[in-house]
Amino acid sequence: MPIGRRQPRRRLSPWVWITALTLGAVVVVAALAVRAEQAAQPKPTASASPSASPSPSAPVAVPDGSGTGRRIVYSLEQRRVWLVDSGKDARRTFTVWPGSVSPLPGTYTVTFRNASATGYDGVAIENVVYFATRSGVSIAFSNAEDGSSPPPATEVETGGIRTRAADGDAIWDFGTTGTTVWVVE
Repeated sequence: MPIGRRQPRRRLSPWVWITALTLGAVVVVAALAVRAEQAAQPKPTASASPSASPSPSAPVAVPDGSGTGRRIVYSLEQRRVWLVDSGKDARRTFTVWPGSVSPLPGTYTVTFRNASATGYDGVAIENVVYFATRSGVSIAFSNAEDGSSPPPATEVETGGIRTRAADGDAIWDFGTTGTTVWVVE
């Protein structure tokens, strides 16, 4: 071959490039679909227990010794709230996610309400119904604006007793300022 003469380069057909790019895109989309499917599956945790995650409303009797008349009843052990018009029959009952600071058993009054706020754990919350303070931490029922219901934050003291969104709406409507709150074991 004479000096200075180049051999012509072979060019790939545009169809080869299109095919390669299409196959690459299919592989990426398939990988993302598998990842999304795995992320959608609930992952068990070592600390998970039946009482760690709230269950839907169920006909559970209002605890004895939880007062009379119109009131909110909160059981620390059952992690459950009852909205009681009067007597022993609850209008609604539901389980909750308690914060890391709990109120002591006793009788309280709803002192303040806030339509939306940011919890001590940094979560945007709504339907905030305050009724107690312990060790300088405000204790209130609320629900996360995004609908999530995380377990209590361990790195920060929080008195937020989280509910599902529908239960947060119900407690907001029921728990007006001055409403009695009974906290029982």
